[in-house]
Amino acid sequence: MNHASAFLSFDVIRYHVLLSIVKMLSYLPFGLLYVLSDALFFPFYFIIRYRRKTVRKNLTESFPDKSRDEIIRIEKKFYRFFVDMVLETCKLVSISPREMKRHMKFTNAELANDLIHRGKSASLFLGHYGNWEWISSIGLWLSDDAIKAQIYHKLSNRTMDQVMKMLRERAGVACVEMHRTVRFMADAARKGRPCLIGFIADQAPRRKDAKYFIPFLNHDTAVLTGTEKATKHYGYEALFISIKRVKRGYYECGLTPLHDNPGTLPNFELTDLYYQRLEQEIRRCPEMYLWTHNRFRAYRRPR
Repeated sequence: MNHASAFLSFDVIRYHVLLSIVKMLSYLPFGLLYVLSDALFFPFYFIIRYRRKTVRKNLTESFPDKSRDEIIRIEKKFYRFFVDMVLETCKLVSISPREMKRHMKFTNAELANDLIHRGKSASLFLGHYGNWEWISSIGLWLSDDAIKAQIYHKLSNRTMDQVMKMLRERAGVACVEMHRTVRFMADAARKGRPCLIGFIADQAPRRKDAKYFIPFLNHDTAVLTGTEKATKHYGYEALFISIKRVKRGYYECGLTPLHDNPGTLPNFELTDLYYQRLEQEIRRCPEMYLWTHNRFRAYRRPR
């Protein structure tokens, strides 16, 4: 066996081991899943201290008006929610469509279905907020007349990437790698079918792509504008997905137009509107945002 074959075989073994663990967790009833989550919180927060410095820095800088005690309360709530969300994501392996629709409810999916029936396409703007992995279940609420997809950033860990792709596609929503977005939208346009594409649009750009900056959570933040450009270029509608956690394991999502006619907006205004809505969501319930990543990189504005 050559080195390439050996690596491939090891990769396959890792995939099946990880998938087996995820499957075992997925078959736990929700009650037991949250007992496990409560048990994992203490070592995760106090011993492993997963990215604690980054989370504390992000929270402190984003909410300068809050005291240290308030920041720590939000921080602990975030880690409790984060562990819940990781375990909830495992449920995507085995949860039935009917049960998924009970746990992740889209309160006005008819707004998107009306666009589909009129032959219109839409970009769905969302962020790393709430259980964004479960938002892929929107496919269960949408008409089969539409092409349904979600844009994702490929993970560096190939095994984890394969497992996450499988989980995200279980509700009938295709996963499209970020660099293939334009080609996918062009192909959808040639097919003449309406298309709904979900964009987790709060990705941090690479340094060379940091061209546009906005005020976001008390930071001068470099943001990507590709979602806006693609939306306007292909004449898509722009819908924002808000998410509310009703109680553990139950969410309600709503669709709201970011603008009645996105194509008429000046450059970057659609991006501004998206980040304004996302910040409103975060300030309403800050523990549901993903604070573990370094979104507020100290890039310099281009001259």
